[in-house]
Amino acid sequence: MSPTDVTGFTPVTASPDYAPPKKRSVLIAGHQTSVSLEPMFWRALESAARERGSPLNALVAEIDVARLDVEQPPNLTSAIRQWLFERASTRSE
Repeated sequence: MSPTDVTGFTPVTASPDYAPPKKRSVLIAGHQTSVSLEPMFWRALESAARERGSPLNALVAEIDVARLDVEQPPNLTSAIRQWLFERASTRSE
C-alpha cells in the first residue's frame, strides 16, 4: 500500500520523465514546421511511427490532417498529445 498525504491521496512525486518541451522541426506537406513536445511525448510518437512502419513526419502529417477536420481544431502540438493519449487509452482497455 502506498503512503498517502493528509487528504488521503497518494502524493505525486517528481519523475525523471518530467522535462521541459524540446522543439523539433517536422516536414508536413513539403513545409517545415516546429513542434514543441516533452521528451516522453517525442518517444511515444517515435514508437507509434515505428509500430505503424511509417516515418515520423508521415504520422505527424496524418494527425495534422485529422485535427484540421474538426470544427474547432487544436494547435498541432495539442493534437499530437491528444492523439497519443487516445492511443494509450485504447491500448490499455
